[in-house]
Amino acid sequence: MQHDTHSEHAHHAHHEGHDGHTGHTHHEGHTHEGHKGHEGHAHSGHGAGKVSWRMAAQATLHCLTGCAIGEVLGMIIGTALGWGNMPTMVLAIVLAFFFGYSLTLRGVLKAGVDFRTAFRVALAADTLSIAVMEIIDNGVIALWPNAMDAHLDDLLFWGALAASLVIAFFLTTPVNKWMIGRGKGHAVVHQYHH
Repeated sequence: MQHDTHSEHAHHAHHEGHDGHTGHTHHEGHTHEGHKGHEGHAHSGHGAGKVSWRMAAQATLHCLTGCAIGEVLGMIIGTALGWGNMPTMVLAIVLAFFFGYSLTLRGVLKAGVDFRTAFRVALAADTLSIAVMEIIDNGVIALWPNAMDAHLDDLLFWGALAASLVIAFFLTTPVNKWMIGRGKGHAVVHQYHH
């Protein structure tokens, strides 16, 4: 009788263990799914102290690439068409945003995301970064003596443009570091690179 009780107890414990294991598996699945759903939230909650300058610099370099393509193309088109400084600068800024967003869109679309979602991600990731970069970049060129009137074959044109982009890079990097640390800016894109 004692043996039977022990056997029943063992069977009951095994059954509970089995149920516990099943519950545990379900719990693990729930935790994992929950983690996936709140990945960005978790990152923003814990990322503030963990964002490296290297990560921020890479995000800024990404934006700078698009900005530089747009800036140079806009200046070339505006100058070639004989436009004045203001329309040329506006075109350069529009193209800087266009190419900046395009580079991010390309990366996010590769992850299999639909265009509307990818576009929202690009807007969230790049808008502030590109805006800050463009303000600094164009501000430097506007304040640089004779830079606005320099032509494409003039060393001053390329020198002022290069210097403005470098200054914009160094001043925008802390902005990107701050945004990524709060789960914004390029932090939004990170989940699509895995």
